[in-house]
Amino acid sequence: MAKHHQGPDQGHPGEEVNTSETSDAQQTDSSRAGETAVSDDIDSLRAALEEAQQKADDCWDQLLRARADLTNQQRRAERELENAHKFALDRFVRELLPIHDSLELGVHAATAVDADTASLAEGNALTLDLFRKALDKFGVKMIDPEGETFNPENHQAMSMQPVPGVPANTVIKVFQKGFLLNERLVRPATVIVSSGGASKDDGPKIDQMA
Repeated sequence: MAKHHQGPDQGHPGEEVNTSETSDAQQTDSSRAGETAVSDDIDSLRAALEEAQQKADDCWDQLLRARADLTNQQRRAERELENAHKFALDRFVRELLPIHDSLELGVHAATAVDADTASLAEGNALTLDLFRKALDKFGVKMIDPEGETFNPENHQAMSMQPVPGVPANTVIKVFQKGFLLNERLVRPATVIVSSGGASKDDGPKIDQMA
């Protein structure tokens, strides 16, 4: 009897191959894998966002602290500047106090019944010396140009007088001494200058007081 050969694409008798279920299963597995990947991406993004938020919070806190420090420094600088303006003359006043005391003693001595003129003159000289030393400590320099050549930057001429034997433009008398503060002119010395018979074009120009 001849036997029929069963081909490879034929199933066993009684078995049915459901291709639609296999395809659905593959799609389900693929969908699950996709959902897992998306979930992983979301978790990564969430972690990155939380990290970025934490860094932003840290930066904000640092900014607030820096602003607070800057505000405190500004207030401290303002207080120091205010105190500097308020007490800038503190040391100068301290130097003047002994001069005040000396002048007060001189006034009392001058009004005494047995006032001694020589003692008063000596006391005044000592007081004046104290005053000049105090000025010197603070960069105040006196201008006393008698016998010097007239300097229009620091001297102010009241008049000119011919003086035999004295060169032209020489200060022959100081009416009021001048002063410099750290080399800056505070008050010029008012003087009388020798004409010396010089021509008008000789020496520096002299501005006379009206």
